[in-house]
Amino acid sequence: MPESWEYSLSIPHDPRAVTVCRRTLRLILTLHGLITLADTAELLAAELVSNAVLHTKGPSALRVRWSPPGTLRLGAWDADPEPPEPPRPLDRLADAENGRGLALVRACADVWGWQPQSRNGNRGKYVWCELAAA
Repeated sequence: MPESWEYSLSIPHDPRAVTVCRRTLRLILTLHGLITLADTAELLAAELVSNAVLHTKGPSALRVRWSPPGTLRLGAWDADPEPPEPPRPLDRLADAENGRGLALVRACADVWGWQPQSRNGNRGKYVWCELAAA
């Protein structure tokens, strides 16, 4: 069994950061032999990071953590302490141009949540989700 590990990536307030996070996550998972989780993990990380970048004005960060025997946790921290909007049901999002992020996270992750959290002296929140290795 692989040992525990964790990566953290500071994200500038820039929409291009989403692509950087997706590619970095894929590389991390490939190097750790978890490529089977990459597609779903990339989708989830992109939604979490997009929310952090698009809906807040300050810094943000992506955290990726593996815990044996097989749990991948993805989380995005941002400098807005307000809770995320509750996800809407997927069937109400067919024609929506936005608002799908947490609904996709809820649908694709095994579990998700959020909590208030400070980072480098900035109040904010941490929105996370977990995937179990198959």
